[in-house]
Amino acid sequence: MSLDAIGLFLEAATLKRIPRMGWAMRGVPHVESVAEHSHAMTIVALALADLLNASGTLIIPLDLEKVLAIATLHDLAEARLTDLPASAQRLIPDAIKSQAEATAMRDLLGPLPSAERLVAWWHEFEDESTSEGRLVRDADKLEMMVQCLRYERAGARSLDEFWSAMDRHSWHYSISADMYARLKALRTA
Repeated sequence: MSLDAIGLFLEAATLKRIPRMGWAMRGVPHVESVAEHSHAMTIVALALADLLNASGTLIIPLDLEKVLAIATLHDLAEARLTDLPASAQRLIPDAIKSQAEATAMRDLLGPLPSAERLVAWWHEFEDESTSEGRLVRDADKLEMMVQCLRYERAGARSLDEFWSAMDRHSWHYSISADMYARLKALRTA
C-alpha cells in the first residue's frame, strides 16, 4: 500500500468532526457528523440495493460493489469543502461547486490505483447517470429523513421544511418512495 494513502485516511477522518449544517442551522442539538450520515446512508443504500436485486423487478441487477463504493464516497469532498448549507449552496453556481467537489475527489482519491474508476463512480451519483448513482441518491435522501424523524422524536422542532421538500422530491425507485411514505406515517403515529 502506498504511504500516500495515509493522507486520504487523515483527511477522511475529518468528516467525523464536520457537522451536518442543515440540522445545526435549525438549532438541533447534538448534530450528526458527515461521517455518521455517510455510514448510515451506506447501510440504507446496501439494504435498498439488496431488496431491489432480490425483488426481480430490475432487468439488470444493481452492481453492489459500485453502490457501496458510491455510498461510501458520496460526501468525501466535504473533508475539504465542509458541509455547505442550502443557504450557501444557493449563492454558489452549480458549475463552480461541482468543479470544486470534483477537484477535491480527484486529489483525495489520487493515491489509489482505482482512483479514476472511483471518481467516475462518484460522478454517477452527482449526475444521477446510472442505476447505481440514482439508487445512492435515493438512499442519501431517505437516510436524511430517517435522521429527521429521529431528531423530531428527540424533541427537535422546526423541521417541517425537510418533510415538505421530500414531499415534492422525485424518487428514482418506487421502493424509496414507499419507504419515505412509511417514515412519514411513523411521524404522525
